[in-house]
Formats: sequence, structure tokens, C-alpha cells
Amino acid sequence: MAIQLTARGTPQGDAYRLLGRVTRAAVQKEVQGDYVRVVPRGETPAEPLEGYAAVLFEGPAANIRVPGMGGYESLDFLKDGYIALVDTGAGQIRVLYRPESPHNTFFATDRCNSNCLMCSQPPKDVEDSYLVTEHLRVIELIESPPQHIGITGGEPTLLKDGLLRIVSRLKERFPETGVLMLSNGRMYAYEDLVQKLAAVGHPHFLTSIPLYADNAADHDYVVQAKGAFDQTIHGFYNAAKHRLKVEVRVVLHNQTIRGLLPLVEFIYRNLPFVRHVALMGLENMGYVKKNWDLLWIDPVDYASELEAAVTYLFHRQVAVSLYNLPLCVLRKSLWYFARQSISDFKNIFLEECAGCNVKAHCAGLFRSSETRHSRAIKAVLG
Repeated sequence: MAIQLTARGTPQGDAYRLLGRVTRAAVQKEVQGDYVRVVPRGETPAEPLEGYAAVLFEGPAANIRVPGMGGYESLDFLKDGYIALVDTGAGQIRVLYRPESPHNTFFATDRCNSNCLMCSQPPKDVEDSYLVTEHLRVIELIESPPQHIGITGGEPTLLKDGLLRIVSRLKERFPETGVLMLSNGRMYAYEDLVQKLAAVGHPHFLTSIPLYADNAADHDYVVQAKGAFDQTIHGFYNAAKHRLKVEVRVVLHNQTIRGLLPLVEFIYRNLPFVRHVALMGLENMGYVKKNWDLLWIDPVDYASELEAAVTYLFHRQVAVSLYNLPLCVLRKSLWYFARQSISDFKNIFLEECAGCNVKAHCAGLFRSSETRHSRAIKAVLG
């Protein structure tokens, strides 16, 4: 899962990637293997530590026969009940799951078969199929059913049978949990994968697929992959054939705004089965940083196009939402469609937002947009 709470320490023993629930209190010996034991500074544990998945020490690591790390000033960011990955080879701890968060997400793979101009998580050509085993282990360690859970990447469908195993296990353990998978949809052009995924029968599984233009040339340019448009459209139809629920996402930037109105008409006329259309503000991460001049357009400068696109869909009874856009940059006619969509660990408000009367209902900004954002950010006082 991709939650950016990490820390580095001094490893002890061999290199391992270990998963467990965080605890600062002793647990019964027979379940210690499910736990990462945190030893606060100055504490001498009364119980033997050798049965835990890993042990983390504030201060120097003790000499014990179990993988662990020490040298931390503080491990306060590790709350009891969190699920953590302890990577002793990299000397790193990463929080993978927080029970109180509505934004827990499996980071399925670093690999991707597209290379989008605005990708916030640039792909890597690595062998990371081992992540499937880790994802399945996290599912086992989750104690209470979450309301929602995400699957993202990279491109999750590249896991193929591994993805089927993950979705199947989620269905078995948490059949009422909503599962949203972010995918470019290209692998859905292969009907056997769609058929197998639909056969899992998860009642609340939804695939979110981006579409950036009503034509191949423009879409393929944005995703930097020739033939992607044709594969994606084929994938949409395969999903519809096998009753696999899908939505469309459109990232709004200078390369997609000019074709936004033809695109929403294309969606309405050619993809009538999609459950929802999300029009999304730009996140200043990954490739966006180097492609900023190519991509950036202030939302206030595409206000007319955005209002026309939303109105078009709404009047035709297509569910539509606006993600990642603060209320102050939108026309009031669009506030009804705006969602608080930014994950809690990425979400910020600026000094300009102090005293805003609609802040409690606003998406705010990405943390990465603290210094690069719309000129229209201000407190709404009226």
C-alpha cells in the first residue's frame, strides 16, 4: 500500500521484508508472529522478543535473535494497530495500513505499460511480483473491514493472476468493502483477463480508467503509448460485456482541456455503461514537475470549458464529480460536484485558507502544490 509514512534506522541481522501489526505492549506468544514490537526508549521488555515478526527500538537496537532495527529518535508515527513493512535490507520502515484512514491503498506494482506525461508515480521496469504475497499478507493482518480500499500502481493489471488472487481474497475477507482499482484499461483489451476478474464476483469492485481525448492521436500522446486509445476503448467494451463496473477519469491539464467538450460527448454517446465520470485537477508530482510548462493551466482559465463539460454530462444524467480542485477556483455553479478527494496524508490548506467559510467542504490542495498552485486560492468569506 502507498502511505508516505516512513523512517530509516540501523538494521540488525540479515536483510528481510517483514510485515506485522504495530504494538507497544506484549502480546501472547502464539500470535507474536503477526506483530512488529516497538520498544520505547528506556523500556526493558519483560517478555522474550524472539517470536515477533520484527522488533524496532527507539535508541540502540538490542542484541536479539530476531530481525529488527534501532537508532530512532522517535517512532511516534507508528501507532498501535497500524500495519507496517520493516525492510531491514533498506533500513526502512513504511506504514502500509492505518485503520482510521479512508484512503488505504495497495501499491500493486511499479511497472506500467504506459508512460503518461503527468504520471505522479513514474513507472520502473522491475521484477516486483513478490509484492502479491505481501499484499495478501496485509489483507490477512487487517482486523476490521475497511469501508473502502484502493488498488493502484503502476498498472495493477500487469499482475494478471496475482491481481485475481488479491481481489478474490478481498472478496472473501471483506465482501462489503468498496474496492477501487486505478488502471489504464489497456489489459482489459484481453477478454480472458476481464472474464476471470468478473468471475471473481466481488460485488463492490470498480475499475477507474482514464480517457484523455475522443481520438487516438491525442490520447496516445498524453499516455505516451501508441495504440493505447484503441486498447482502452476495447477494454471498456470488454468490461461492459462481462458486467465489470467501470468509471472514467480525466486529468485536467493543458493537453486535455482543449478537447474536453468533444471528449465528454464521446463518453456519453459511446460509453453509456460507465458508472461515473471524474474530472480531476493536476497533482504536482512525478513527471508533472519536469513537464510543468507543457501541462499547467490555471483552473480559473478553463472555468468555462469545465462548466460546459459538467453541465453537458449532468443534463444527460451521467454521474459526474470534480476531484482535487479547491472550491475557490471553481464557479459556484460547480460546487455541488466538487468532492473532498485528496488522500489525508497528501492534503493541505494554505495560509490563504484561514477563515474560509467553506473550508470544511473543500478538497484543499495536494501537499506538492504548496508553492505551485492557482492564483485564485483565497478564503471564501461570503
